Amino acid sequence: MKAAVIEALGRVPVYTDFPEPEAHDGAVIATVEASALTNLTRGLVAGTHYGSSGLTLPGVAGVDGVARLADGRRVYGTAVTPYGMMAERTLLAPGRIVELPDGIDPVLAAAAPNPGVSAWVSLQHAAQVRPEHHVLVLGATGVTGSLAVQLAKSEFGVERVVAVGRDADRLDWLRGLGADTIRLGHDDLAARVAAVHRDRPFDVVIDYLWGEPAEQVLAALGNQGLGAVAHATQFIQVGTMAGPTINLAGGILRSAAVTLRGVGLGSVPMDVLRQANQEFLPRLFAMLADGQLQLATQRQPLADVEQVWTQREPSGTRVVFTP
Repeated sequence: MKAAVIEALGRVPVYTDFPEPEAHDGAVIATVEASALTNLTRGLVAGTHYGSSGLTLPGVAGVDGVARLADGRRVYGTAVTPYGMMAERTLLAPGRIVELPDGIDPVLAAAAPNPGVSAWVSLQHAAQVRPEHHVLVLGATGVTGSLAVQLAKSEFGVERVVAVGRDADRLDWLRGLGADTIRLGHDDLAARVAAVHRDRPFDVVIDYLWGEPAEQVLAALGNQGLGAVAHATQFIQVGTMAGPTINLAGGILRSAAVTLRGVGLGSVPMDVLRQANQEFLPRLFAMLADGQLQLATQRQPLADVEQVWTQREPSGTRVVFTP
């Protein structure tokens, strides 16, 4: 069969032949319909993600996606290494299969689970968001950030969400969904966050950027002056699109009741991930199917994987490969 084959970490997958999957230990063979090019998949293949050491090489790229089972059911599932989802056929892990509702576009269904589950875990498990909370999403114009804004409003009923991002058109769209916005590179991020925080303190920050923007936000949450009243703020670190490290002065943490924690593979308990798969994913697919949630996708043929892999997709758009 044809597949996007990882021959070595740090190299772009090659569209070539790979052995057919053979069912074992409860895993089932399925015909792939779509698999998204996520930051997780890119990081694993590049060897820069901490999960890269668990890959079997040579192997097939693509952590998850949409496939059709032998009985005709269309499902979302996770592949069993060395078989990834960027192939004509794959091997799906038992117990990690979710049946899709009728009428949903398989490309959309493949694009949504990775960012959707990440956003839900950050909001539900890590931050324990409630309707009365004041939430800041740092990196809100990206795929996962925009879903976090939408879920905060629709799934958790949060009254006030501030979306921080660089793309002006995406920020306009988020304003239409009821979010307040701050534009990176245009507004004074630290000053704007500090002013909003003084007016109504942030309860939660969901951060997809890290780097300098995170430094500015953390500085704005602290250093509010000797008369400032301590207000607990959960800073949830999810992505590092603006840089892998930050400089953090100890005085910032001493001057603010900020709690730092991360969300990613290895930091989320398995029972939370099972809850996400069993309870949240069916709701996510239903919300996508009836238009409650919006996610931009770009369909690409798997045969073009080598050319598409290194291209930069439009802000807030998820590339999805189809065999």
